[in-house]
Amino acid sequence: MLITEKPSDYDNLEKKSTLELLIGINKEDQSVAFAIEKEISSIQKLIEAAYKTMQNGGRLFYVGSGTSGRIGIIDASECPPTYGVDPGLVVGIIAGGDQAIRNAVENAEDDLLQGWYDLEKHHINSSDFVIGISASGTAPYVIGALEQCKIHGIITGSIACNKQSKIGTIAHHPVEAVVGPEFVTGSTRMKSGTAQKLILNMISTTLMIKLGHVQGNQMVDMQLSNKKLVKRGTRMIMEQTGLDEYTAHDLLVKYRSVRKAVEHAANW
Repeated sequence: MLITEKPSDYDNLEKKSTLELLIGINKEDQSVAFAIEKEISSIQKLIEAAYKTMQNGGRLFYVGSGTSGRIGIIDASECPPTYGVDPGLVVGIIAGGDQAIRNAVENAEDDLLQGWYDLEKHHINSSDFVIGISASGTAPYVIGALEQCKIHGIITGSIACNKQSKIGTIAHHPVEAVVGPEFVTGSTRMKSGTAQKLILNMISTTLMIKLGHVQGNQMVDMQLSNKKLVKRGTRMIMEQTGLDEYTAHDLLVKYRSVRKAVEHAANW
C-alpha cells in the first residue's frame, strides 16, 4: 500500500473535541518540513537542472491533477507579479483545464495522453523543463506527460510523497518527500499538499533569485499592482539610494520599476 493511502495514525475523529483535532493536525503538519529537509539534495539537483534550461531561454512547466495541479498553478501564477517575469515563463497545467481549478473534473487525471496534449498546446520543446506533481506519484495524466517528455528529449523533474513512485522512476530529477499517512486517511490535500507547496516555493524562489530578479533580499522587478506594493517599492528605493520618500515615489511612478528607478536615481 502507498504510504499516502495508509490509515491515519488517529481514529474516532468524529468523537474528538475541536482542540484535540487541531492539536493532532498541527502535530502532523510539523513533520512536513523535516520530511522535506531529507530531500534537499534532490531538490537542489532539480533546481540546478531547471536553471540551466531557463538560463538558456527555456520555460518551466508544472503538470498535475487535482490538488497537485492547483498548487502548481498557484505557484506559477505568483511568479509574474512577484518577480515581473512574463506569464509564459512559469506555466501551471492541470488535468481537466481551467474548469478543474475550482471544480473536480471527473476522470480527468486518468487520461494517459491528455497531459502531453496539454503541453503541446504551449509548443513544448527540448529547451523547456517540466515538473510532474502527484502526491501518490501514480496519476496517469502526469505519468503520460513525463513519458512523452522523455521521448521528446525534454528534461523533467517530479514531486511525489511516496518513495520509488511511478513518476519518480520516469523523471530525470525526482523529489520524494515522504510525510507519512494523512490525518484523515488518504486526504493528500493536507500534509502532502503542504509538502508540495513548500517544495514549489523553494524551486520557484531559488530560480527567480538565480535568474536575477532579486537584489539583496528585495523583489526589484515586482509588478506595482496596488497601493501596498507602490509603498513597498518606494521604501525599497529609499533604502537603496538614500532619497527622501517623495523623490523615491516620483521615480517609481515615472519608471514603474524599482530596478529602473534605482538605476536612474543618480540623474534625478
